Amino acid sequence: MTLRRFTGADVDALAALHGHPDVMRQIDDGHPVPREVVEHQQLPRILREYVDLPSGQGCFAAEEKSSGAFLGWFSLRPATSVGLNGGTELGYRMLPSVWGLGHATEGARALVHHAFTELAVDRIVATTMTVNTASRRVMEKAGLSLIRTFFEEWPEPIEGAEHGDVEYAVTRETWSRQHGGRQQPKPHVHKP
Repeated sequence: MTLRRFTGADVDALAALHGHPDVMRQIDDGHPVPREVVEHQQLPRILREYVDLPSGQGCFAAEEKSSGAFLGWFSLRPATSVGLNGGTELGYRMLPSVWGLGHATEGARALVHHAFTELAVDRIVATTMTVNTASRRVMEKAGLSLIRTFFEEWPEPIEGAEHGDVEYAVTRETWSRQHGGRQQPKPHVHKP
């Protein structure tokens, strides 16, 4: 898998991902995002982040290395999700056609490695709904540990919200001890 910066030409791929009901059912309000919102709000925000965020952070398109097929995205950003108190937030969304193939774990591990070895980040955090067991497994395989379960008031609660959300995290010190200096694959992050 290769990670690269998004460009304006990625609107169709991003709209297909954010417009897929299975992808969005446990994110935000649980509804697919209309293409117009992706094109005029979400993609421009992603592109602005390459200027506004610290170098090496932002949202990166994930592509299959040999074919160039769009798989989804991974992100590293200052933590802003509801319920988080600081750190650098790991995020990811993958197309359902590639769920269960190990791409989410591969990308998450690569960005955690990148954050701790290239960006000197001190702490990685991630959240998901308690019922999202697949995403929780990815976080664990990427070296993050369950910190807590928390409950937020949502304007439009979605199915499973009654079980709360979970926060996972890992510090650079803990990650370094876990990996004992072993080399991890570096993410292939290409700039346009």
